[in-house]
Amino acid sequence: THKGRVIFDATACPQDIAYPTDLDLLSTAREKSEQLIDKLYHPALHGKKPRSYRLIARKRYLKTAQKRNKSRIEARKAVGSQLRFLGRNLNSVNRLLDSYSAIPLKPKDYKYLLVIQTVYQQQKKMYDSQVHTVEDRIVSIHQPHVRPIVRGKAQAKVEFGSKIHVSVIDGISFLDELSWDAFHEGNHMMEYVEKYKQRFGFYPRELLADKIYCTRENRAKLKGLGIRLIAKPLGRPSALQIHVRPGERNPIEGKFGQAKTGYGLNRIKARLKGTSESWIASIFLVLNLVKLAGAALPCLLIRMAESFSASIWKIFLTGFAINEKIYCTYEVKAGESKRVKYKIVA
Repeated sequence: THKGRVIFDATACPQDIAYPTDLDLLSTAREKSEQLIDKLYHPALHGKKPRSYRLIARKRYLKTAQKRNKSRIEARKAVGSQLRFLGRNLNSVNRLLDSYSAIPLKPKDYKYLLVIQTVYQQQKKMYDSQVHTVEDRIVSIHQPHVRPIVRGKAQAKVEFGSKIHVSVIDGISFLDELSWDAFHEGNHMMEYVEKYKQRFGFYPRELLADKIYCTRENRAKLKGLGIRLIAKPLGRPSALQIHVRPGERNPIEGKFGQAKTGYGLNRIKARLKGTSESWIASIFLVLNLVKLAGAALPCLLIRMAESFSASIWKIFLTGFAINEKIYCTYEVKAGESKRVKYKIVA
């Protein structure tokens, strides 16, 4: 009823967007609102075109944005100025829309209108309350689905993109969850265990995870299911017993490093939500194909050597396979076989 070993971990997949600041975000929203005014205005319907003060707003933005070091007072003053310009433009947009019986904007432009209205409300709330956090904060006008993910890493304390949870089983990666909102992987641990059972029909025998998963509640549930948790125990650490050998969780960290360094998981360049999700899933598909190809190659070479009946090549290739930690089942003589780790049938 219990087979295999699984390793759990989560990571962030940053999107390819400029680092968001309140001032830059408001300036981009203001410029987009000016474009909407230009598209909505019609001389026959509206007479005199509403003023947007775009040149003055641009100069005030650049006056602060181009400074290398900005004081807190200067930054707040610039944010307040852009907020007032954006609020004025949104009022003009609403008055222009009142003259139409139906919304004349294209779906893409209407989506931008909804986004910049939300940005204005969020930034106004933070400005009035003098805080820097708000629920479901938008950090990109063009990719409103992107959210800040607090990581706590030395290089990047906050990353902007999606968060994923991955299970690694015998070197094969399974994408358990992909979310654009931050989540606590420890609270979802039992869901991932149940997904393992759905895939294979049984629970894992052993589970490796870091301390964020290992709450008392999760430990009790795993114990009730008969799953052995390989992790640092609660309480004062023992002086002698080693509960987790160094390097046991290296496979999943290596997968993340390979995906981010070699396949672009550290910067997702797709712009649409669905395309970004497909991009991430494709990266893990390629990782698994590379793993399977590496496991199959020694076995294919051995079978090729057998077809030519070259005993010297058998000896060489067998040694190569053992050194690479890949063991295949094949007959050298009747009744004899080698160790089995990956069983690949041609």
